[in-house]
Amino acid sequence: MINEEIKNPWKTLSGEVKYDNPWIKVTEFQVINPAGGRGIYGKIHFKNKAIGIVAVDEALNTWLVGQYRYALDAWSWEIPEGGGPLNEPPLNAAKRELQEETGLTATKWSQIIRLHTSNSVTDEEGFIFLAEDLQQGEASLEETEADLKVWKLPLKDALQMVIDGKITDSMSVMALLMVARKFQV
Repeated sequence: MINEEIKNPWKTLSGEVKYDNPWIKVTEFQVINPAGGRGIYGKIHFKNKAIGIVAVDEALNTWLVGQYRYALDAWSWEIPEGGGPLNEPPLNAAKRELQEETGLTATKWSQIIRLHTSNSVTDEEGFIFLAEDLQQGEASLEETEADLKVWKLPLKDALQMVIDGKITDSMSVMALLMVARKFQV
């Protein structure tokens, strides 16, 4: 079944851009759904890739970043994350985001997850990396990150925050669970 070609059961009749800015484009499509009924479908197209990094040192410490998330109207602890231009290799964006938010650089990188952030409303693609062999430097925060807090803590404590529901960002949850399994935390 996995290797079978599945044909698209949706038929697109028309599409109209309802909103467009430098980060996202929202399009409303008139469709015929798989059962033959007419309807609408909204799609959010992100103009960047989602990038996440779990940095782990030799003592199995990791780094979280905390910031107030406007869309949630709440504070959020997360792995270092950001956006990477669609035409840029995801690893380049990951290296930049880790340095910008934490001041860390790494000599060992591995991609641990490629994902779609919400396949029901968006085509956004995400990439999460593990960064090891770390060196500390100076962070270079963007204007929107002026309230960003950086927290170095044991990986096991970050995992417990996931289990306790204190980390709710989906990329962070997936990434920390994957890395905790890798290191058998």
